[in-house]
Amino acid sequence: MRRTADVVVIGGGANGASTAFHLTRLGVRDVVLLERRHLAAGATGKSGALVRMHYTNEPEARLAFESLKVFREFDAVVGGDCGFEPVGFVQLVGRPYRDALHRNVERQRALGIDTRVIEADDVRRLLPGVVLDDVSAAAWEPGSGFADPSATAFAFAAAAQRGGAAIETECEAVAVATEGDRVTAVETTRGRVETRAVVVAAGAWSSALLAPLGLEHGLEPHRIQVSIFRWPAGFVHRHPAVIDAVHRAWFRPEGRASTLIGVELGTGHADPEKYEEGVDDAHVARCRSALGARWPVLAPAHMRGGWAGMIMMSPDGRPIIDRLGPEGLWGMLGDSGTSFKTSPAIGRCLAEWVVEGAPRTVDLRPFRASRFAEGRPWVDEDHYGRERLTVSR
Repeated sequence: MRRTADVVVIGGGANGASTAFHLTRLGVRDVVLLERRHLAAGATGKSGALVRMHYTNEPEARLAFESLKVFREFDAVVGGDCGFEPVGFVQLVGRPYRDALHRNVERQRALGIDTRVIEADDVRRLLPGVVLDDVSAAAWEPGSGFADPSATAFAFAAAAQRGGAAIETECEAVAVATEGDRVTAVETTRGRVETRAVVVAAGAWSSALLAPLGLEHGLEPHRIQVSIFRWPAGFVHRHPAVIDAVHRAWFRPEGRASTLIGVELGTGHADPEKYEEGVDDAHVARCRSALGARWPVLAPAHMRGGWAGMIMMSPDGRPIIDRLGPEGLWGMLGDSGTSFKTSPAIGRCLAEWVVEGAPRTVDLRPFRASRFAEGRPWVDEDHYGRERLTVSR
């Protein structure tokens, strides 16, 4: 392993691999990416991997839109296959959020996003037999869909290697070393890497690296689950991706004849090293209930599998993307289950920050870590319900 590096990236998920790739694209050749297990072993590999633009705030919509440009032209921009499938995306909201959805769509359209409000009959054409009695408004993004999260991380890492980066798997970062007020090295299970720039994108394992530096951001691990249901006999409609804000659920096609669904929110969990990766019976039942209630034609679908993964939730459910503490330290923290789709733009912004002194692609100030100390946690005015923070993968 290299003993020195211009930049060390900690975490081999989509955000870490994207950051390593974009660093090499900006001319940094001496990049080391450290992954404690294998690429996409954390939240990335368990992601539902929706690629949609619809957010209830502009900053995340901007990140998603810049990222969509990469997903659409992934082979030309990055190289390789990210598995992007533009099946389209539908956002459903209940009462009393009709006006909020309209305002959010207008904001997104002003950014250049291809989205529009659609009527109930339009939704029925997209989802034949859907029940909409409790839906007050819907939005449609024809160019959105989903991707293969592991393939995305693998391709970013391979492109980073082609650009000169070293990808070190089965190599855990155990400490970020500092002298005075600046980063000097990363201690790993294979030895010390001297560096003056570190990007922490280690998901649920970030806190253990940051706490010794006095950096506490109120991050909480959550175990999240998804279930897969095989379509019943005679059903052959490869449907769009959907977020159903009424049932707090999301679903999308999986393979040629199945639907993948998650019902939110995950349960708090204290130790990301010890959690059950299989899906719980109770969660399968909730998924079946939500899917059947919204789309009765899939009520007879039988369960074909599922999994659980670990994400980090910030106190307000939005990511922290910022320069942290000592000079030379950046972080992508609190993925909050929604940061796969924005990973191309997040990686580019972090690389710009490290190399050029500031992010150019998207203004990251809304994602600053200091918002909690300032007493200004993230609040979306045009939300779709604040009963619980939801994880819309």
